[in-house]
Amino acid sequence: MIRKLLQKLPFPFGRPARRRTTPLVIPSSQHSLRREEISRNAVSVVERLQQAGYQAFMVGGCVRDLLLDVTPKDFDVATSATPEQVRATFRNARLIGRRFRLAHVYFGREIIEVATFRASHGGDDDASSTDEQSRQSDSGRLLRDNVYGTLEEDAQRRDFTINALYYDVCSGHLHDFANGLHDVRNCQIRLIGIPQQRYQEDPVRMLRAIRFAAKLDFEIEPHTAAPIKSLASLLNDIPAARLFDEILKLLMSGQGADTFELLQQYGLFAPLFPDTANAVSQSPDHYTRLLRQALHNTDERIRQDKPVTPAFLFAALLWPSMQAQLNRQLDRGTPLIPAQQQAAQEALSRQCLRTAIPKRFSLPLREIWDLQPRLERRVGKRADQLLEHPRFRAAYDFLLLREAAGERTNGLGEWWTRYQDASDEQRRKMIRELDAGSDKPARKRRRRRKPRSTADNNP
Repeated sequence: MIRKLLQKLPFPFGRPARRRTTPLVIPSSQHSLRREEISRNAVSVVERLQQAGYQAFMVGGCVRDLLLDVTPKDFDVATSATPEQVRATFRNARLIGRRFRLAHVYFGREIIEVATFRASHGGDDDASSTDEQSRQSDSGRLLRDNVYGTLEEDAQRRDFTINALYYDVCSGHLHDFANGLHDVRNCQIRLIGIPQQRYQEDPVRMLRAIRFAAKLDFEIEPHTAAPIKSLASLLNDIPAARLFDEILKLLMSGQGADTFELLQQYGLFAPLFPDTANAVSQSPDHYTRLLRQALHNTDERIRQDKPVTPAFLFAALLWPSMQAQLNRQLDRGTPLIPAQQQAAQEALSRQCLRTAIPKRFSLPLREIWDLQPRLERRVGKRADQLLEHPRFRAAYDFLLLREAAGERTNGLGEWWTRYQDASDEQRRKMIRELDAGSDKPARKRRRRRKPRSTADNNP
């Protein structure tokens, strides 16, 4: 239905997208957006800002998703009001951000994000922008972007055409400055402006292009795609904490498997996971299967509304790196257990230089790894003790993942599957069978000597 409605739009879809200084204003009769589909709180924010004399629109992903008949996860507002003016208008508003200052308006658990129209960051000849408002690194990356501007300027500095659509909930009009509806209809991801310059301003835009392409099942327009491989190294300048957040959006939104393929295709996986990428290149078949299977499993759990944790996914993503470190430790003659501990620490430390993994995820990740060799030691009471371990289920799932990727474990996963469902007597029998099949010689029981009686000790 959405495509039929889009076909009514009053411009030819064949021409390439371009910037406009004045928008194409599309009336409500010629698009499918309806205010009833938008959060009441977001509508309230727009109405109150307009009543206070400011311009205000729904913008970005929520408009794009509604045009594609997808339910938005959140609703963003763009306005001519400064963050301080937004806070003065709403008692329930808080200001956040330094690099990009915003207002959050709170309605219980729902947060409406309100951004002030931004202008171009300017340059050395732009006397209107100060160091406090806008700063760039030597490579062209924007370090701060708080130069406020008009609606037209805000549209021109947005990243993708499909995110530069402004919907006025009061009039019902849709404002399109960059042929965004053209690209929505043609399923294309297209940057606004010169791609190389826009990526240099913010290299994370390369990751966003990948994320939107996977999420929406869109193609990246050729001019937008062309510079990505050559500029991939710019991601090395992005703060590790920001990259961690971007990876979660990339790989834990339900399209992780498709995203991984695109990251590989455009040379963006290696800057995010350099040691893993190097290990995969040494053993591509096995480790690529493991990563694909882990991401496929995560996507499936998300589709089934089951809980997912970054700890398990990062355990899989860094497993090739940890195994490479382990082999180096063993080659140096380090005993197995210390070698495993040192390899895990080294793999995590090196990865945290690229993506700052919080301890709430890195600690359970280490436990999943540490339990892998313990799953092999099942004699005595060890098997029952492992079943009671809080990370047992994650470690067991990780074992099955390794086997699905082709790793040989001599039926260890199948054994643990049976053991969990067995009765106490069946479990004891399984342990006895392990003892009987063990190559280790039986330990001789030491004969205890009877203590001599007191009478024997007396002469």
